[in-house]
Amino acid sequence: MAGVRAPFVALDDVTHVYPGAEDGAPAVESLSLAVGEGEFVAIVGPSGCGKSTVMKLATGLQFPVLGTVTVAGERVTAPVKLAGMAFQNPTMLPWRTTLQNLLLPLEIVEPHRSAIRRRKAEYVAKAEGLLTQVGLKGQGERYPWQLSGGMQQRASLCRALIHEPKLLMLDEPFGALDAFTREELWCVIRDLHAARGVTVVLVTHDLREATFLADRIFCMSARPGRIVAERVVDLARPRDLEVTYTPAFVGIVQELRAHIAQARIAA
Repeated sequence: MAGVRAPFVALDDVTHVYPGAEDGAPAVESLSLAVGEGEFVAIVGPSGCGKSTVMKLATGLQFPVLGTVTVAGERVTAPVKLAGMAFQNPTMLPWRTTLQNLLLPLEIVEPHRSAIRRRKAEYVAKAEGLLTQVGLKGQGERYPWQLSGGMQQRASLCRALIHEPKLLMLDEPFGALDAFTREELWCVIRDLHAARGVTVVLVTHDLREATFLADRIFCMSARPGRIVAERVVDLARPRDLEVTYTPAFVGIVQELRAHIAQARIAA
């Protein structure tokens, strides 16, 4: 994707300071980025650079001290209802079955909250369809503790998508998994994005993950975080895992690594 025509998510000259921060040091400062509707972007950078802060600002979990955040053309002043989120820890409720965990957002978010009783069968069918799509067919009645870490993360992705969000925010979703399972889930996310056209923002330390999945990659400086580089991933879609061994792929990863190394030195 060569450029952003109509930003769906935009952070414009944003600075954010967490309450109680030592010396009032900002987590991000004068940071700007824009994401097009349906685009898949990744944010990478040194540890502590503010990658997760960007996600919190874009979803209305935090509000900037300076600058503006807009999603779907509206300034963010409250938690963004059209967003789904998945984190490194799946945080599945152990006393609920996998299916019941998937339905939880529908019990909270309107208009589903008001309709879930009369539309329960429809919502269950949707949840079971998502489980099938990520390779968990027939696992809905199992409890989270009966699932492997990779299976729990697949279920967590389903939960993030159950209310059909227009924006999917992924914060290090595969960081706790082994390399083989992680690559399997890259393919799950790739296919979900292709099928649903949802806008995706991925925060990750894994440069291979970012390069395999994203249309564009933003590289952040050390804290206070700013965007210091933007890389279009000009690898044809659909991508399979074999592309990760090609010179073009390796070249992008090395370029990103050089940006991060420079950002760490500058810190």
